[in-house]
Amino acid sequence: MSNIAAIMYDFDKTLSPKDMQDYAFSSKIGMPAEEFWGRCNELMHANNMDSILAYMYYMVKLAREIGWKLTRDEFRISGRNVKLFPGVEEWFSRINEYGKSIGLEVEHYVISSGVKEIIEGTPIAKEFRGIFAAEFLYDENGEAIWPAMAVNYTSKTQFIYRINKDVLDVTDSRKLNESTPEENKRIPFSNMIYLGDGLTDVPCMKLVKTSGGHSVAVYQKEGGEAEKLLLQGRAGYIAPADFREGQRLDTTIKAILNVIAAGSVATSIYVEDKGTAQKRLSKREENKV
Repeated sequence: MSNIAAIMYDFDKTLSPKDMQDYAFSSKIGMPAEEFWGRCNELMHANNMDSILAYMYYMVKLAREIGWKLTRDEFRISGRNVKLFPGVEEWFSRINEYGKSIGLEVEHYVISSGVKEIIEGTPIAKEFRGIFAAEFLYDENGEAIWPAMAVNYTSKTQFIYRINKDVLDVTDSRKLNESTPEENKRIPFSNMIYLGDGLTDVPCMKLVKTSGGHSVAVYQKEGGEAEKLLLQGRAGYIAPADFREGQRLDTTIKAILNVIAAGSVATSIYVEDKGTAQKRLSKREENKV
């Protein structure tokens, strides 16, 4: 059994209180966030369009209208303005250390419908082994012109399989879809934890939970989507989006890591005992001969 645990995070409203565009884009173009998202929704409905492609289109369109060149560097610079929930910046090192104390190597991944380049500009980008999110195609001048990768609410699940098989190159579909024996998968589903905040995370939460892993719904206010997800069996746990030490989310994740570590030890003992038993059986068979 693998001693690696993967914690996978949605970003907007999971690690950050609002959509990243509200911090990193709306103020730059001088448009209230409500108006920006309203226009995106109108475009989506009018053209039977994917919601992620709609917002990406509007980001490029509106930036051009004000003469703002959307380059990778501009996105990353704007990512510095993204606010994070209490304790997020200290969270990763603390959880990593706790994992080590119980024999686990903890890895962190983002699976988001937000913009990868903005996430890369946040102070926590270095904490993730992989960041899977929407990306832009850039022209010869380095300016965003077209979506290169759109990550919607159901396509997010493919990245869980990628983490499971350690196929992190998003252009590699062949290896992702190849049949892989369970023992060759780097991180089993039972060693996975998914953190999300609402209905858009349901496909990932359900996949992880029904496959033997753990899903946690975080919330800013009680009585919202998180409680519904718990009651509907889509999330296994709920907690306020407070990542500080000693808070409910901290103790919940540590308790889950304890379960994962116990399973890893128990499986190792089983494999060792099974191997010993097989050797004894083989020896008895040899003695019979």
